[in-house]
Amino acid sequence: MSAAAIILALVTLQRLGELVLARHNTQLLLARGAVEVGAAHYPLLVAMHAAWLIALWVYGYDQPVDPIPLVAFIGLQGLRGWVLATLGLRWTTRIIVLPGAPLVANGPYRYVAHPNYIVVAAEVALLPLALHLPWIALVFSALNAAVLAVRIRAESHALAASGGLG
Repeated sequence: MSAAAIILALVTLQRLGELVLARHNTQLLLARGAVEVGAAHYPLLVAMHAAWLIALWVYGYDQPVDPIPLVAFIGLQGLRGWVLATLGLRWTTRIIVLPGAPLVANGPYRYVAHPNYIVVAAEVALLPLALHLPWIALVFSALNAAVLAVRIRAESHALAASGGLG
């Protein structure tokens, strides 16, 4: 098995684990009276990320690995962990709003409004670059930006409507 295939397997397992965690957290939040917002664009988000992983597997599984973008990608995992730890049970892959709950304002949210989206945007570019696939980095960065434009607008509107965003 190539180094690229091992990296892709680890990232795939990470993403699948995050989907399980997100589903668990979503169910808990909904049971507490939370509501989902922006569900119509969620399949597009999932499809974009799935297509990104599939493209990486198809074109990158046997590529040599560039250590510089790989190290940057690995470093992002610390930021991803910080986001997950900060949000705790409120972390999901969907937009789930718990009415009356205060906006999270600690951890990385102390510095930026959407740190997870920054991490994801960087990951979408860096992993293909680590596998010498700049065209995948470019195409999926553009697709991710388009999806995030819709998502951030929906999330910000939902948080403002619930009183969670100042």
